[in-house]
Amino acid sequence: MMRLPHFRFVSPRSLGEAIDVLASAAPGDAMIVGGGTDLIPNMKRRQQTPGTLVGLRTVEELRRISNGDGMTIGAGVTLTRLLRALKDAPQPRYAGLSQALAQIATPHLRNMGTIGGNLCLDTRCNYYDQNYEWRRAIDFCMKKDGETCWVAPSSPRCLAVSSTDGAPALMSLGASVQLRDAGGSRVVPLSALYRNDGIDYITRRPTEILTSIVLPRLDAWRSTYWKLRRRGSFDFPVLSVAAAARLGKDGIVEDARIVLGAVASRPIEASGIREALLGQPLRDDRIAEAAALAAQPARPMDNTDFGLVWRKRMVKAFVTYALRELRGDDMRAERYKIARQLL
Repeated sequence: MMRLPHFRFVSPRSLGEAIDVLASAAPGDAMIVGGGTDLIPNMKRRQQTPGTLVGLRTVEELRRISNGDGMTIGAGVTLTRLLRALKDAPQPRYAGLSQALAQIATPHLRNMGTIGGNLCLDTRCNYYDQNYEWRRAIDFCMKKDGETCWVAPSSPRCLAVSSTDGAPALMSLGASVQLRDAGGSRVVPLSALYRNDGIDYITRRPTEILTSIVLPRLDAWRSTYWKLRRRGSFDFPVLSVAAAARLGKDGIVEDARIVLGAVASRPIEASGIREALLGQPLRDDRIAEAAALAAQPARPMDNTDFGLVWRKRMVKAFVTYALRELRGDDMRAERYKIARQLL
């Protein structure tokens, strides 16, 4: 049985109180927890050992959803509640976000996990996500207690991968996030929240709280999300493709974004896609060119499920599927076929 280490738990009633607790804590001693579906298992494995946990479940300010020109989502909103809100939202162009959220973990974990927690999800690796005794037996790894990245021993940085489903979907929709600490608040594009480093993967400061996510209105946009994993539920992605496009008259592409997840230590926006698709309909040749461009920045490593060469090939395939769905093709049979092949 893996037991939690000793820690002090603080349950602030307001955002200001939570910020004050973080500001007064010793550097590196305090961590914030929402649903705890990622942090608590990590603590049991001694991957993270904070002396103080600051619980945010009772902070009402973080649990609000508002609709205006777009949508503002409190970071403490559970994944289940956000899914329900998206179904009632007047803008179906958030379909890709709904698809991503529905494929996170299991219903029980979605009932506990929060959207803010999913965006701040720890990076993952076969050599890191093991119990303490297993990791000690291999002399630990660079991400925790060691000096070597066992995925690529000559690598100067940790290659643990980003496994969040919410971030690629929200990035493709042009989302931004608000961060607050004792010094004030700042709003940054969601893409600016991440670094391509398995250890130092997030730009949120230890004293900051991610308070909300803001989605723009996105008139005439369509979006979708494709996720590769071995099982049809529970598993983290070993590849995800979030695609969004604004289509004008006769299906002409006026803007587009494709974001890849689980192929690096951060979600990666595929470069060159917008230029390849802009001003033209989503014909098969355009889709093929865009899929080839999207696959170029993907550098999957041998630290998750499936073979890395095959996962690299699947980037092009999944981008093709996503763009065909944005075009209006019925892709339900293809989704079912993929799920059956991986069983």
